[in-house]
Amino acid sequence: MLEDSLKTQLKTYLERVTQPFEIVASLDGSDASNEMKGLLQDVAALSDKITLKTDGADARKPSFSLNRIGAQMSLRFAAIPLGHEFTSLVLALLWVGGHPPKVEPEVIEQIKALEGDYNFEVYMSLSCHNCPDVVQALSLMAVLNPRVKTVTIDGALFQDEVNQREIMAVPTVFLNGEVFGSGRMGVEEIVAKLDKGSAARDAAKLSAKDPYDVLIVGGGPAGAAAAVYAARKGIRTGVAAERFGGQVNDTLAIENYISVLETDGPKFAAALEAQVKAYEVDIMNLQRADKLIPATQPGGLIEVQLANGGSLKSKTVILSTGARWREVNVPGEQKYRNKGVAYCPHCDGPLFKGKRVAVIGGGNSGVEAAIDLAGIVSHVTLLEFGEQLRADAVLVSKLKSLPNVSIHTQAQTTEITGDGQKVNGLSYTDRATGTVNHIELEGVFVQIGLVPNTEWLKGTLELSKHGEIVVDARGQTSLPGVFAAGDVTTVPFKQIVIAAGDGAKAALSAFDHLIRATPVVPVVNTEARVKVDMAEA
Repeated sequence: MLEDSLKTQLKTYLERVTQPFEIVASLDGSDASNEMKGLLQDVAALSDKITLKTDGADARKPSFSLNRIGAQMSLRFAAIPLGHEFTSLVLALLWVGGHPPKVEPEVIEQIKALEGDYNFEVYMSLSCHNCPDVVQALSLMAVLNPRVKTVTIDGALFQDEVNQREIMAVPTVFLNGEVFGSGRMGVEEIVAKLDKGSAARDAAKLSAKDPYDVLIVGGGPAGAAAAVYAARKGIRTGVAAERFGGQVNDTLAIENYISVLETDGPKFAAALEAQVKAYEVDIMNLQRADKLIPATQPGGLIEVQLANGGSLKSKTVILSTGARWREVNVPGEQKYRNKGVAYCPHCDGPLFKGKRVAVIGGGNSGVEAAIDLAGIVSHVTLLEFGEQLRADAVLVSKLKSLPNVSIHTQAQTTEITGDGQKVNGLSYTDRATGTVNHIELEGVFVQIGLVPNTEWLKGTLELSKHGEIVVDARGQTSLPGVFAAGDVTTVPFKQIVIAAGDGAKAALSAFDHLIRATPVVPVVNTEARVKVDMAEA
């Protein structure tokens, strides 16, 4: 089942297992059961602390549970966890086998202290790069707290169950039979939703922090680069981010970041965070900025108020809140979001296997989405507002070669329709003729670009007509001491490499502002901080 190289790698990991445990499989005579059995046999053969049993009686077949000997836990996979989920399997094996997780001690204690009974079901797809975070978070919680039960379900493997529950997006999490959440969630976010008092405690802790020399709002490529460059100057640096990595987390393939031949978004985001953590940067995750209050006098402190009620202060601020998927803003879009309206074809595409879908947007993202979906669904209709597709010629040529794709240009989407529960069609106007058309389908993928995350800044500093933060060549905004970088600004060409460069530039500009305003007393240097790269020499 597993390739020899993967077995060798997995065997090395399993040497970290310190406590014996069982894998109990519930199987039937299906091909999927045989595939699962083969995988589990390969895994069990790699460690003398793992015992495989195939006499399980769970109703979901195929599935398997991981049970530590002498301990109470409920951790099950109704899936063959390969692809993006292979790492989830490896981590679950290690945690059940007693290997300690790399999670902050306070989060572990918060999980163990949860009161009540929590029965989680998470629906995912093996091609979803957002799903592993959720799967791993819930698996960890099941290992640490016996009152937490979790089962990971492959939507493609249990299609009838997905249809019955009308699941149209992954990851989708049910708690005690009710929808708990949809989309990427980390363990801290899940625990915060369960621990009702955590927000107030977190707000108080944040408000008590000493002022920063540089506070960066946003943790994407621009924010990460700014943090590294600021920290290397020996000044007190903080990062408040809603999710570290930002929009990069939703990017499947990255093949144009100089010196990195190829990677994927989640790996790149993890690398960004790891490099920032190598310095004495105060990282505050799951923090959404709500209001920016400028300094009341020259050299005064700038305040950033957070959505949870907390507040942070700093001598300078770098705004790098990035952008999000642009919505088409027609009737039905919000009503049927995650009920047929989707924004990530790689994540949600497998849920529409054999169905009819539309893609709105004829740029590179839209055409790539249509090409990917054409290999899964029965038919794809691509709608482009302009007179011609805007994607690269090679992508357009590939799209036009596919037999199950229809292309409509000068098509203005006017409504996404549904039956009250899920999408059943889309209406558009032919801009050339004025004719109104309706397409019957089950899914709509919106791929029309990005919108900057600046709603919280309106009326505070200068924004462009598109809502972007206006910056000069140094990243300076219209407010003294406030800089900005990345996709949230007026800088053209929204690319990772450009955002990273702008983040570095904004940090250097902020430092220059500090040394000209007041003397800067560096914090104690760590070994990592005193390293000077050739670019700074």
